[in-house]
Amino acid sequence: MAIAPNDLTPEMLMFLGERHLGFLITQRADGSPHAVPVGFAFDAERSIVRIISADNSQKVRNAERGGRAVVSQVDGGRWLSLEGSPTVKRDEVSVAAAERAYAERYQEPRPRNDRVAIEISVDRVLGRA
Repeated sequence: MAIAPNDLTPEMLMFLGERHLGFLITQRADGSPHAVPVGFAFDAERSIVRIISADNSQKVRNAERGGRAVVSQVDGGRWLSLEGSPTVKRDEVSVAAAERAYAERYQEPRPRNDRVAIEISVDRVLGRA
């Protein structure tokens, strides 16, 4: 069942705060899916997923083409997929926000000079948690 991000239950939000990796699915130029494990953070107030990445990665190139992106998190029978439109942010403020969110959920990210932030504006959620 699909729901809007502002309809996430407290249990779902708690699940999204637990220390799990997710899979980011984007589309390659030929339309085929590209799936990679990622650390991510969900900003419930803004309905945005934030992911840090190296600027030269395939997921960044895919996100720059627009379209749709999905981050899925699974733990046993609990799972959620957060879907929306991706954008790549290179400005200091956006990258710093993504780094802080990553550090809060996982650990302090290692320093990189080529870091960018992928933001997904979530408009649809699937799953159960």
